[in-house]
Amino acid sequence: MNARLIVTLIALAAVIGSALGMVFTRHESRRQSVELGRLEDQRDDYIAEWSRLQLEQAFLADAGQVESKARERLGMQPPQETLILVVEPPAPRNRVGQSRASHR
Repeated sequence: MNARLIVTLIALAAVIGSALGMVFTRHESRRQSVELGRLEDQRDDYIAEWSRLQLEQAFLADAGQVESKARERLGMQPPQETLILVVEPPAPRNRVGQSRASHR
C-alpha cells in the first residue's frame, strides 16, 4: 500500500506540473501574439513613413523645385550670360640644378 501511495503522489505531481506548464505556455503564447501584433502595426507605420519620405525626397530633389526655392527664399537669379573659363595648370618648374631632359 505504501508503494501505491508513492506512485499516486508521483502521478499527481506530474499531472499538476504538466498543467502548470500548459498554463505557462498558453500565457507566453498569448503574450507573444500581442507583441507580434504590436510589432506588425509598428512595421506598417514605418512603411507608410518611408513612402511619405520617398515622395518628399522626390519632390524636393526636383530641379524646378530647387530653382523655385532659390529664387523665392534666397533671391537668386540665373547669370545674365554664360561664361566658361578654362584654366590650365601651370607647366612644371625645374628644380635647381636639373635640366628639363633629366627631369622627365
